[in-house]
Amino acid sequence: MSMIPSLFGNPTSSIFDPFSSFALRDPFKDFPFPSSSSENLAFANTRMDWKETPEAHIFKADLPGLKKEEVKVEIEDARVMQISGERNVEKEDKYDTWHRVERSSGKFLRRFRLPENVKMDEVKASMENGVLTVTVPKEEVKKTDVKAIEISG
Repeated sequence: MSMIPSLFGNPTSSIFDPFSSFALRDPFKDFPFPSSSSENLAFANTRMDWKETPEAHIFKADLPGLKKEEVKVEIEDARVMQISGERNVEKEDKYDTWHRVERSSGKFLRRFRLPENVKMDEVKASMENGVLTVTVPKEEVKKTDVKAIEISG
């Protein structure tokens, strides 16, 4: 057990520091995201859930600290739903001493192609306690009439 803390900094320390400068590879480093690293974090960390019920498709996004005015939900003609917004950087005061900045800031964007059976004109969105919920109602799937064809011959 004494070997584990030595991997994360001072070899004589017995305290594990989860914020140490242990080098981790950034899996999003080589992707064509927006230019600044803070924007990369905001983009990559926008978590979404998508579930389907018999009545609707329901999307949920964790957007802590954002107001509904800072988030946009749009649907394009080709049934593409886009959720976007921006988390602003906290203003710095020249008398403040920052020890760590880990909360992401910048623009975020998520896009989903919606299935064909949705009612585009009845989409609803709400935001409560930092969770955006978008409900996309489904159209009833019309059952096709089956006509039996007599086989001759």
